[in-house]
Amino acid sequence: MVEATVSAAGLKIVKLLVGNPPHSVTDLIQATGVTRTAVTEQLHELVTAGFVEQSAERLPGRGRPRYLYKATNDALVLLFSSNQRLVVPAIWKAIDEIGGGELKGKVLKKVSRTLAVHYNKKITAKKPDDRLRQLMAIFIEEGGILEAMEEDGRLVVYKRSCPFISMIDDNRTICTVDLDMMSQVVGCPVLRTACRHEGDHCCKIEIPK
Repeated sequence: MVEATVSAAGLKIVKLLVGNPPHSVTDLIQATGVTRTAVTEQLHELVTAGFVEQSAERLPGRGRPRYLYKATNDALVLLFSSNQRLVVPAIWKAIDEIGGGELKGKVLKKVSRTLAVHYNKKITAKKPDDRLRQLMAIFIEEGGILEAMEEDGRLVVYKRSCPFISMIDDNRTICTVDLDMMSQVVGCPVLRTACRHEGDHCCKIEIPK
C-alpha cells in the first residue's frame, strides 16, 4: 500500500462506503453533490492507497459493465487510527500486569517468530545483506519509507517510518519484536544503532561486520 494519506474529500467518500453496500460512481455523485471528475479522482487515489476496492457488475444487454466501490478493512483502521493508539498499548500493559515479564517475553517471542515466518516466505536471497535488501523492499511495498546505503563497508538501513508506532509503550517492547523478527529473516544479528525514540531523526538498522 502507498503512503496512507487521504484528503477531506476522500475521507468523505470512505465514510459513505464503510458499512454500506457497494456504491457506483453515480451513487457517490448524488451523495456528495460534487462532479463526476472529482469523484473519480478521489476513487482512484483511494483504490491505489488500498482503502477502497473496485469490482465490475455486468448489466443486462451488451452495455459496458458498471463499476462498484466498497471500503476495505484498511479503511476501518484509517477511521479509528486514534483508537488503535489507545487499545494496543493497553493490551501490552494488560499482558504485563497479568503475567509479568515471563508472559510478556513469551508473547514477544511468539509475535516475532510469526512475523519472521510470514516474511521468510517472500525472501529468496541467501546472503544476509541481500536478504535484508529484499526485506526492506517488501516493507517499502507495504507503505514503509526506508533508505538503504553502504557505509564503511556495511549495509545500513534508515527506517524513516515505523509500522509499529501505535504499539509503542514506555519500555518500547515492540522494538524488540521488530529487531528479533529482522534478525530471524536475515539470518544473523541485526542491530539498531540509532533510534527515533532516543532523539534521532529515524531508526538506523545495520548488520555488524
